[in-house]
Amino acid sequence: MTDDKIALRELLEKGSDATFLREMIGFAAQRLMELETETLCGAAHGERSAERVNQRNGYRDRDWQTRVGTVELRIPKLRRGSYFPAFLEPRRTSEKALTAVIQEAYIQGISTRSVDDLVRAMGMEGISKSQVSRLCEDIDERVQTFLNRPIEGEWPYLWLDATYVRARRDQRIVSVAVIVAVGVNTDGRREVLGMTTGDSEAEPFWTEFLRRLRHRGLRGVKLVVSDAHEGLKAAITKVLNATWQRCRVHFMRNAMAHAGKTQRRIVSAWIGTAFAQDDAAAARTQWRQVADQARPRLPRLAALMDEAEADVLAYMDFPTQHRTKLHSTNPLERLNGEIKRRSEVVGIFPNEEAVVRLIGALLLEQNDEWAVQRARYMTLETIAPLGDDPLVSLPSLAA
Repeated sequence: MTDDKIALRELLEKGSDATFLREMIGFAAQRLMELETETLCGAAHGERSAERVNQRNGYRDRDWQTRVGTVELRIPKLRRGSYFPAFLEPRRTSEKALTAVIQEAYIQGISTRSVDDLVRAMGMEGISKSQVSRLCEDIDERVQTFLNRPIEGEWPYLWLDATYVRARRDQRIVSVAVIVAVGVNTDGRREVLGMTTGDSEAEPFWTEFLRRLRHRGLRGVKLVVSDAHEGLKAAITKVLNATWQRCRVHFMRNAMAHAGKTQRRIVSAWIGTAFAQDDAAAARTQWRQVADQARPRLPRLAALMDEAEADVLAYMDFPTQHRTKLHSTNPLERLNGEIKRRSEVVGIFPNEEAVVRLIGALLLEQNDEWAVQRARYMTLETIAPLGDDPLVSLPSLAA
């Protein structure tokens, strides 16, 4: 096992979710400096070579201030001349570029030239395809460790959402569903719990994904929020024994398809009166009244409302303070937007493995940002009672 692999393993064993991004940037920066000095010296560290033109002369320590904290670097020194990495020059967006180089390298395996262009933009020229490959293997190990880490504690709320990207499969370009799972635990903290790719309309796909989450330790789920994917509801019941909340935003889009263009604003406000109710009983009563009133003129809309009532209003049975975050998959909007933005830069992924690598790195970064936020996503006082563990649940306050 190489020294780099040993160092990476030690770093992984000591690291936590909150420091993943900072350590990933530090590890990648160190590897890139080592690769660049290899090029300047004409040989690897400690290697005997007739092509060697310079020698190393130790290191000097340097702190790198980034958006995710201070990264400690050891900058190589040379016996003849000097070396200073260009990415340490005063450009505070450079740590973003560094992470982007790693992510882009994943999906550029068929084009060494494009990888070189990215590295050259950071002032690190001459890194070969094999060197980039070694760097990607190191980072890939971190991403996989993150995506397969044990899930600890109870997670009352789980959001599932699908984003579609284009990838090559058997020399064809196909649309691939990227499924992201985000949960909130009984501490009120939000985390990315997993991701996968596949056919989002097949029940076996959902069953397998949820079982993998359970195998990693997911428990205590009370409500799962998602769009109306075929087979998902049955998988939730089978694997998690939890309630399903159909995304209200997506439902409203489906409902508007059954109303004329001139009626959509009125129908939207009409259905919205059910969402404005204070409790579940009142919401269901109002929902049925709206459906009955719509039935003579908009029978398809009324039938849709009859079929979707329990699923669209499921969130009303949960604490009032949580409902604005439970009725739809909108809490994942920013995350999905970032996935789309990076995917558009890529265009077409060379394979599904590249999809997992790039989006997995994005999810790792997002999870790290959530971990260091001071404010909880949901307050401890309102979410702790949802836990099944009596030692965790907070007692009711005396009157």
